[in-house]
Amino acid sequence: MLPLPERIVLASGATDLRKSIDGLAALVQESFGCSPFAPTLFVFCNRQRDKLKMLYWEHNGFWLFYRRLERGTFRWPEPSDGSSLTISLQHRQLRWLLDGLALDQRQAHRPVHAEVVL
Repeated sequence: MLPLPERIVLASGATDLRKSIDGLAALVQESFGCSPFAPTLFVFCNRQRDKLKMLYWEHNGFWLFYRRLERGTFRWPEPSDGSSLTISLQHRQLRWLLDGLALDQRQAHRPVHAEVVL
């Protein structure tokens, strides 16, 4: 897989995955108010939560990644009342979602931002 960009944006709730590159790029631009050409990985999931698509612009074209689960579902967050349609993720949170885990892992080690070696 390609190196992940610094920014990952997840579309909360369900997305119609019949959309391809142009439809997803239009959704990013019109509904989310983001540029689909930004160095950002945009992640979408279907209503049954067993398929997802990831859209990413690189240099001169789009990448469209597609994943279909044979069993199980993704633990996809729903938008809450008055909240944004998107959620910014860290790389490890995306990995959790792809592995079928929730975004708020209570057992996970918290990130440490060390300044000096003791």
